[in-house]
Amino acid sequence: MTVAVVQFGGSNCDRDTVQALAHLGIDAQLVWHEDGLPADTTGVVLPGGFSYGDYLRAGAMAARSPVMDEVREAAAEGTPVLGICNGAQIGCESSLTPGAFTTNESARFQCEHVHLRVENADTPWTSHFEAGEVVEFPIAHGEGRYEIGDDRLEELEADDRVLFRYCDEDGAATPEANPNGSKHSVAGVLGERDSVAVLMPHPERVSLPDIGSTDGQGVLRAFGK
Repeated sequence: MTVAVVQFGGSNCDRDTVQALAHLGIDAQLVWHEDGLPADTTGVVLPGGFSYGDYLRAGAMAARSPVMDEVREAAAEGTPVLGICNGAQIGCESSLTPGAFTTNESARFQCEHVHLRVENADTPWTSHFEAGEVVEFPIAHGEGRYEIGDDRLEELEADDRVLFRYCDEDGAATPEANPNGSKHSVAGVLGERDSVAVLMPHPERVSLPDIGSTDGQGVLRAFGK
């Protein structure tokens, strides 16, 4: 049983993710995208970074790597798949999840801690939280603004497929608490199956007690089930 952390040229949160999963007792290994998924893959992480230097647009080139055909097949079979930051961009570009991530409203790279409100606690990624709970994750992106058509967003919200929203420390999803201008303050969404998710904030960076908060463990524990 192995969680495959897929490496692309430019990935830089891959080893952080492996270490965070290992801390939780979850076996994970780095997998170069040209090598394909191991036969014993039981989960997939598309990690953060700058795949292909974010040329064209973030995640667009990595989404066309042959390994993503395997990832889509695994996702269709119910294998847990998580895209984080650049991995979230790849996930959207690969149609694993709806919508797209584009340039921050500020038009600059932003690296800071943000508050998130748990919107749906009845998913593998949020079952260790309570609905409405406020957690704190870091962000580090230049293209993190979530965009989607209004009708499609209404469908997502009606189906409880919004995982997290940006909020203030009291849980209010205010414009001031939205760091990148994401529509309806959306920070993470589910695919057609709740075993597939993408989020722009970094849970792996708040998973090790030695470096501070462990709020992110709740997300990564989905691979331990």
